[in-house]
Amino acid sequence: MKSNSVKSGVERAPHRSLFKAMGYTDTELRRPLIGIANSANDIIPGHKELNRIVDAVKAGVYMAGGTPIAFGTIGVCDGIAMNHIGMKYSLASRELIADSIEVMAIAHAFDAMVMVTNCDKIVPGMLMAAARLDLPCVIVSGGPMLAGTSDGKKIDLISVFEAVGAVKSGKTTENKLSEIEDNACPTCGSCAGMFTANSMNCLTEAIGMGLPGNGTIPAVMAARTRLAKEAGMKVMMLLKEGITPKKIMTEKAFQNAVAVDMALGCSTNTVLHLIAIANEAGVKLDLEMFNRISKETPHLCNLSPAGTHHMEDLHLAGGISAVMKELSRKGLIHGDCLTVTGRSIIENIKDSETKDESVIRPLERPYHNEGGLAVLFGNLAPSGCVVKQSAVVDRMLRHQGPARVFNSEEEATSAIMAGGIKKGDIVIIRYEGPMGGPGMREMLVPTSAIAGMGLDGDVALLTDGRFSGGTRGAAIGHVSPEAMEGGPIAIVEDGDIIEIDIPNHRLTLKVPENEIQARLSAWSPPKPKISKGYMQRYARMVSSGGEGAIVRNVF
Repeated sequence: MKSNSVKSGVERAPHRSLFKAMGYTDTELRRPLIGIANSANDIIPGHKELNRIVDAVKAGVYMAGGTPIAFGTIGVCDGIAMNHIGMKYSLASRELIADSIEVMAIAHAFDAMVMVTNCDKIVPGMLMAAARLDLPCVIVSGGPMLAGTSDGKKIDLISVFEAVGAVKSGKTTENKLSEIEDNACPTCGSCAGMFTANSMNCLTEAIGMGLPGNGTIPAVMAARTRLAKEAGMKVMMLLKEGITPKKIMTEKAFQNAVAVDMALGCSTNTVLHLIAIANEAGVKLDLEMFNRISKETPHLCNLSPAGTHHMEDLHLAGGISAVMKELSRKGLIHGDCLTVTGRSIIENIKDSETKDESVIRPLERPYHNEGGLAVLFGNLAPSGCVVKQSAVVDRMLRHQGPARVFNSEEEATSAIMAGGIKKGDIVIIRYEGPMGGPGMREMLVPTSAIAGMGLDGDVALLTDGRFSGGTRGAAIGHVSPEAMEGGPIAIVEDGDIIEIDIPNHRLTLKVPENEIQARLSAWSPPKPKISKGYMQRYARMVSSGGEGAIVRNVF
């Protein structure tokens, strides 16, 4: 056992003494030490009840003969961090979470890990740590919240953001906004739609690192507690069998995750995160692979923000196992991939069935013939950009219009809220990429304002930043290279015509090539927006969105 280096032999008497100061017995110290990364806090709704989940994991570890040892990690609530300087720190927190788990696991010689998570950057941060450490590991999420209701219709957090735009445009009242605010988030858990948190929790299950049900069992259900106990027991089995994350997170497993991503219509942020996780696992993912799998994989589920269903509906319809079972009917899933159950995907899903075909449509009757995401290339995004095509109205799949250029999210939001954006405009928000932001902020406020004003069917938004999983409309993010790197988005001018062609995966700045080159030659980078602390260091080392916004190794 790795933990023998901190607890066995005469030389380790001082180490054992410190364990005993915390109440650990000799019996507990003879057992494997199982680290439990716990991201519980009092600022994220998805984390409010994680201590209960951790207690259940501990019980499972004890039942299976291990000694659980919990420690904390940080986490950012994207909704609370949205539309101010705090959002610059959100994506960057992913690297800190992975690094902190690495520090704790190696410094204390854990034999295996259970990682208890929820919400946007915490899930991928923990998966990155799991791949990097390659210790036997199970990921357990805290589960999604239930949807709220207003006027007999289900609502969620995005309903609140969009209601703000509706108030600003006179389409609704502040009293109605207050009612929606009070009812949109009725329970703890990750926000109720197929936003980034739930997307990543579902893909954790699809890739094999979470137990069946990990992505969809609501936070308030007792089944979530039972799942956590099972995870504690399973990690002891993985330790005994020598099953580690790199045996699970193979190239084929990532392809499974992308296929499920496309079937569900997940957040565009999954592209960033899957590339970053794969990098830690030693697997190469490229953006063309996402397009190839999207072309092959029909879009089967239409959850909020694109549709009316929520996570509770997906769970009751059969969950991720039922989605994978449906995809497997036409060979769209690699069934032989190993999972944390100790069994293959095909063994895990063999008894699964779709219980509601209005939520999980059959392959013969999809919402769209192609998957939920598309990667576009062209002279405005030579290294690619990403759009949630399943959330774009048909008439905006192909669109040409004049650019309205802004050098920050704040500038763009002010113009949108003031009614300064017209139908047909293409809003450009630049210098918000991983390096230029720094931190690649999500743009939920401007996209929600556009939607709330009823313009999401007529206005596109392009950015080298990114979008919330709750964004809908022709919102194209991760434009790479970013403006701060001197990418072509840096030299777009007001009035330039831009052509969007999502079906053909093209994004084109309709400016002569010699003019583009002349503008690029005259361009120079602006002064960094943050010049001290963590984000200053992050900006120096981070890669483009097209490469997963990973922090490069610097020697």
